[in-house]
Amino acid sequence: MPTSERANFGSRLGVILATAGSAVGLGNVWRFPYMAGQNGGAVFILIYIACVLLLGIPCMVSEFVIGRRAQANTARAYRKLANGSPWALVGYLGVLTGFLITSYYAVVSGWCLQYIYASLVGQLHGDPQYVTHYFQSFSTDAFKPVFWTFVILALTCLIIVKGVEKGIERASKLLMPTLFILLLIIVVASCLLPDAEQGIAFLFKPDFSIITKDVFLGALGQSFYSLSIAMGCLCTYASYFSRQTNLMQSALHIGIIDSIVAILAGLMIFPAAFSVGITPDAGPSLIFITLPNVFNQAFASMPVVGYVISLLFYGLLSLAALTSLISLHEVSTAFLHEEWRISRRSAAIIITLVCACIGTFCSLSLGAYDGLTIFGMPLFDLFDFITGQLMLPIGGFLTCLFVGWYVPRHIVKDELTNGGELKGRFFALFLFSVRYVCPIAILLIFLHQFGIL
Repeated sequence: MPTSERANFGSRLGVILATAGSAVGLGNVWRFPYMAGQNGGAVFILIYIACVLLLGIPCMVSEFVIGRRAQANTARAYRKLANGSPWALVGYLGVLTGFLITSYYAVVSGWCLQYIYASLVGQLHGDPQYVTHYFQSFSTDAFKPVFWTFVILALTCLIIVKGVEKGIERASKLLMPTLFILLLIIVVASCLLPDAEQGIAFLFKPDFSIITKDVFLGALGQSFYSLSIAMGCLCTYASYFSRQTNLMQSALHIGIIDSIVAILAGLMIFPAAFSVGITPDAGPSLIFITLPNVFNQAFASMPVVGYVISLLFYGLLSLAALTSLISLHEVSTAFLHEEWRISRRSAAIIITLVCACIGTFCSLSLGAYDGLTIFGMPLFDLFDFITGQLMLPIGGFLTCLFVGWYVPRHIVKDELTNGGELKGRFFALFLFSVRYVCPIAILLIFLHQFGIL
């Protein structure tokens, strides 16, 4: 069907909450705490915030410029501004990246729903060996993870089919405040535990002697991962911005919200972990293996409180996963809706079914069927490697070069100043950043992860 009248977010608050929901997800609540734990806590946080403000926001604004200028899905947006040049392929790369991430991200998101159920029925109480066995048994099961993958994708689809204002924006206005409330409740409970001050000090008293290039590059990579850069989400959402939306200001607000949520996630986890003597560098297993043990030990004398905190935590985690999954899903839905000229409902259902099928194979590759491997890697790990370590940095790198060097300067300035209505005091700084600073930073991340740097 034609798309003569493009949908828009209905309010400035809707713009901020929806786009912040895209950025705020498992990257903040899951990945950030264990990255901070492995890289010195406070010093990592300081470098992370600097990376968000100095590098992440210019990259975010670059995608905003492309999306709002073109008023189209990510692939068409780049194609419009590329004027027949090969730069159009960067847009298709963004759509493909978002689609692949949706497929395996839904698997992890489904795990969060299972842990809500497990917390509700009291299945997460037991000794550390039991909790470890529970996760290993569940994640390698042939049926349960697949079931929850379908459930989380179905919930996402129900929101997407309702459209931009009545679906995505309305859901964001409900989910994001709820996420903040749950986060604050758990932070307070965690910080009131005995010896919690050790965890607070770990987060807010930097030890600059431990700074290495690994700490810096880890913070740099986390800032790009957390802000959803090069996944197609920011460009797609920007296509729903009105001409009155201040792109630079919106990016700054989103970056601040993203950083606040990440820090609160650290305050939620590390005081509790230090309280029971668990090291903060547990790695990716932190939320599914380490934290249930933390809750069990920290609230051993108050089992009802531990039960409630565990339930609230995995509810929070599921909300964070859902807000990001909505934005990822929308990238592919908008692409099918506009390029195939089919209804939004049909596009959303097609994407949901295809992602569910791919997600099923990704889930089964983790243990139920060991033969689902390529190059010796389970499909889940392969998708994570290809998107996270190849497609995202390449897409971000090319987007910066595209906006900085190819898109006409007057177009970029016109978008940043809303057609001259804003002063554009930071335009020269922004252009310098996307031309030189951001591409070099992304290149450093890319080379470092392969041991070249």
